[in-house]
Amino acid sequence: MYQVLYCLTDEHDWRLVALGGAVCLLASAAAISLFHRARATRGPGRLAWITLDAAVSGCGVWATHFIAMLAYGPGGAGAYNIPVTILSLILAISVTFVGLSIAVSSSRAAWVVVGGAIVGGGVAAMHYTGMAALEMPARVDWVGSTVAVSVLLGIVFAALALFVAARRDDLSHALSATALLTLAIVAHHFTAMGAVLLTPDPTLAISGLAVPPASMSFLTATAAVAIIAIALASALLDRRAKGELGRQQLVLDSALENMSQGLCMFDADGKIILFNERYASMLRRTDIALTGRLLVDVLREEQAKGQWLGDADEFFARLVADAREGRTTTDVVNRFGRSIRVVNQPMQGGGWVATFEDITEWLEAQAKITHMARHDALTGLPNRVLFHEELEQGLHRAKSDDQLAVLCLDLDHFKDINDSLGHPIGDALLKEVGRRLKATVGEHDTVARLGGDEFAVVQIGRSEEAAARSLAGRLVEVISAPYEIDDHQIVIGVSIGISLSPQDGDNPDELLKNADLALYRAKADGRGTYRFFETGMDARAQARRLLEMDLRAALQRDEFQPYYQPIRDVASGRVVAFEALLRWNHPQRGLIAPISFIPLAEETGLIVQLGEFVLRSACTDAATWPDDIDVAVNLSPVQFKSPNLIASVTAALAASGLEAHRLELEITESVLLQNSEATLTTLHELRAMGVRISLDDFGTGYSSLSYLRSFPFDKIKIDRSFVSELATREDSMAIIRAVTGLGRSLGIVTTAEGVENDAQLELLRREGCTQAQGYLFSKPRPASEVAMMLDRPRLRASA
Repeated sequence: MYQVLYCLTDEHDWRLVALGGAVCLLASAAAISLFHRARATRGPGRLAWITLDAAVSGCGVWATHFIAMLAYGPGGAGAYNIPVTILSLILAISVTFVGLSIAVSSSRAAWVVVGGAIVGGGVAAMHYTGMAALEMPARVDWVGSTVAVSVLLGIVFAALALFVAARRDDLSHALSATALLTLAIVAHHFTAMGAVLLTPDPTLAISGLAVPPASMSFLTATAAVAIIAIALASALLDRRAKGELGRQQLVLDSALENMSQGLCMFDADGKIILFNERYASMLRRTDIALTGRLLVDVLREEQAKGQWLGDADEFFARLVADAREGRTTTDVVNRFGRSIRVVNQPMQGGGWVATFEDITEWLEAQAKITHMARHDALTGLPNRVLFHEELEQGLHRAKSDDQLAVLCLDLDHFKDINDSLGHPIGDALLKEVGRRLKATVGEHDTVARLGGDEFAVVQIGRSEEAAARSLAGRLVEVISAPYEIDDHQIVIGVSIGISLSPQDGDNPDELLKNADLALYRAKADGRGTYRFFETGMDARAQARRLLEMDLRAALQRDEFQPYYQPIRDVASGRVVAFEALLRWNHPQRGLIAPISFIPLAEETGLIVQLGEFVLRSACTDAATWPDDIDVAVNLSPVQFKSPNLIASVTAALAASGLEAHRLELEITESVLLQNSEATLTTLHELRAMGVRISLDDFGTGYSSLSYLRSFPFDKIKIDRSFVSELATREDSMAIIRAVTGLGRSLGIVTTAEGVENDAQLELLRREGCTQAQGYLFSKPRPASEVAMMLDRPRLRASA
């Protein structure tokens, strides 16, 4: 120790020692700054920073050594061997590069210390190689123990410097690491110089490749300036890089804190590196320390509080294993009543990033969408899709001795409710119907709304047909009970078609089709009842479909033609009018009677077009008849509800030139059962035009006298069913007597339909019936034969 102190105090120029120390301090500060930058960088950029750091550190050590050697003055002339001097610089840079590479590339403290020790070894290698470059007329000997101490000091302080620098990148750690690295270089150099023993030897000559001390001073000064310039440039680059990094950090922090998702980053060991506030608040971890902690420790703490269910260690081990094997995992966990989707994405170099998204509302929306896709929005009942699935599952579950029934329901005259009371009342009625259906069916049965006023039921687990019959009867009774909706009392009926599995089908489509065919039969049989599927229904349905297709085509091909049947005055026997009756002249089937296609036309809505055709044709034909001959045209209930009825009548009269009082429109009592206020308004509008109105088929329906009081009909037509039994049934005679007497009292013309013989005509004349029509006078004939029917008093059906 005394020898080292003596060397420092008596053998060195302190001015140059201070200069060497300043160069060393500046180089050490630049080296530590570059070390931090290299650790913060990934990829190829890291190698560049390590290389720059090694160059700055090596040159700093080299410059410090030679400046300090210039300060050394033991006496005697000396010089420096150029190749060996350059070798010392190369050693300083290369060994330091190795040490820095190890320290930068590892996050473990042990490897950082090893890298620092290698850097210290590089300082020693440079020093003793540089001493070997010194040539002077003296022998150089070394004190071995002091040499060992110098090497040890350089290794220990360099290792400590990088260890401190690696712990944290802040000002205090940077200053401490700079001081330790400076101490490593200075302590090594001056301790090593204390180990030098010089023995003068004039026989030793200086080689030709040596540099004199003055020149070496210039070279060293130049190197020192270069080192300072490099260090300053490095510091500036590092400052800019840190500034950019800081700005990026601000952007990253802003992005993290404004994310709708929670985010947490873990290293390879499962330690929390980074997280945002959304993550902490979502998992209610705002009151516990997180950064730097192992996730498993956090989970154990929550487990102790009862906030985590399951095995924390097993869960943590699975996450770490998935990250190491590069597996991305997605889980949905329930925390504090919220559903959270967690996606764990492995990172390069180990660790993983976990994102946490609260999907509670999304799941609820998805569940709602799924429910809406499979349920009716109005009634909440299953829709056609879900009903089809339930039916299919029921067929799969049904045992060999079980019978499954499908019931298709259609509300009777529901459209009239919508048209008269409005859609809100209709919707409320549908909801109430759905509620009654659910309350009536069995626990394992399924009720669905297929659309509009169509419902369906699948009855499962009953082995007898009587069970389906009993359920259908209850449904007809329950649905037909009166409804009280918004101060309206509503009464509707229901028609039901039933198919049974396995005899009527073994798949959903076939069972639904057959139940629908049975429903059509129930409606055709008068509605308000139920029918089971029968084999012949399919053939009849196909025939009906073919007839409907022909009916639509017939409108395009003008296959329809009006026929006329005369109406005679009973007292005078004179023809006073003709009733227009539609006939269909089919190219293959010949002449088709109205009874075969009018009901189908009414059901499909084609009756409106047919009715307008008859109205136009009848007015056009009647305009060519004598002025005292009227024409009567039937109006279907469907046609009467058309908003274009008044316009159609007006257009037909205008186009034909027929006077309105010669047109007589016949309606049935069913028209009056519809919206009475709107119906009466339409009737009065027609009456105001001069058109006469007849009540057809009187006596077959409700025959309410209130109809005759509510509207002054011009004519009452007595149905043919009473006329045909006039001579055989006293009640028929009584009814005709009452109707004709009523007509005389009210001043209304009475017309008897279906008169076929003279006896009937005589009885009608005796009872005071005003007019008569029937095959006794003529069957319906085309317009070309009207003149003949006017000339001849009677043209019997056989004519």
